[in-house]
Amino acid sequence: MIVVADASVLVAELLRRRGRELFAHPDLSVVVPEEQWNETEHELKRRLGILVDQGKLNAKDAQLLLEAVLKLVDDRIVEVIPHSFYAPKEAVARRRIPRDPNDWPPVALALTLDVGILTGDHDFLGCGCPTWTVETLHQELELDPAPGT
Repeated sequence: MIVVADASVLVAELLRRRGRELFAHPDLSVVVPEEQWNETEHELKRRLGILVDQGKLNAKDAQLLLEAVLKLVDDRIVEVIPHSFYAPKEAVARRRIPRDPNDWPPVALALTLDVGILTGDHDFLGCGCPTWTVETLHQELELDPAPGT
């Protein structure tokens, strides 16, 4: 199964062990548009800095966590897709996501690959692509027990 991850879900889940384990699941391929990865990397560094400043994480552990996240990209567990691959779908993607024009790359990539988007952002609803939440993806991959079991 392939999903396009948006930047906000990447940041949130890459900071969690559970999220990194989800992304490494053998039945899952996580792809991210180049622009979203740049945003993700910037935001990860910013948030790790805040955690260090607040005393919730020491600098060494923050660096180790950042290295673990970057290794996911180096090992292609999270694959960064170049802009040129999905750029032909930019115009249609922009039309489908009018509330936040900066969110067009995940839509364009999802349209190009004919896959869903992993997101917690309601702006993607109605864009014409299936959307996944972390919770539904866990259930789909049978990582969590189904409700009521």
